[in-house]
Amino acid sequence: MGKISEHELITACLSGDGKAQKQLYDQYNKVMFGICLRYSGTYDEAKDILQDGFVKVFMKMHQFGFQGSFEGWMKRIFVNTALEYYRSQKNHLYHEDVSAAETIELVDSTLERMELKEVLKALQQLSPGYRNVLNLFIIEGYSHAEIASMLQISEGTSKSQLSRARAALVEAIGLLHKKGIE
Repeated sequence: MGKISEHELITACLSGDGKAQKQLYDQYNKVMFGICLRYSGTYDEAKDILQDGFVKVFMKMHQFGFQGSFEGWMKRIFVNTALEYYRSQKNHLYHEDVSAAETIELVDSTLERMELKEVLKALQQLSPGYRNVLNLFIIEGYSHAEIASMLQISEGTSKSQLSRARAALVEAIGLLHKKGIE
């Protein structure tokens, strides 16, 4: 299948064209895998989330309607798939409610010099609760009210998790640099 427009590719996928589905997967799998890695604790979990996410994309593609960015639409599916995966893991459900949380600033200039793989490794060392709130707030841009609704926690818990996630991330980064990751 040659290079075709995104609209034509989606239309071909909707008609069940296997080559178009493979082309869509090839075109977006790296970006979507990056999202999966940010929300998962391990590479294998990220692969599972990626597979589940693409299944959902193909199943729900008829809902896209060619309104707005297709990649943005896909990203929302992958974030939701990652959160569903997290919620399905009963041993990951740990949240502590705190009415007020202090913000810890990431002033460590080490972060600016780190490679993406180092940042991902540090993120994956965070507990799932911390990792999810950090991703949703900082990377995805959701408010604490939206995060609370998505994760079925209180706003105070979201704020607390973010504050603790920042501190834990700084600590994880420090440990990685002491170990000299490679």
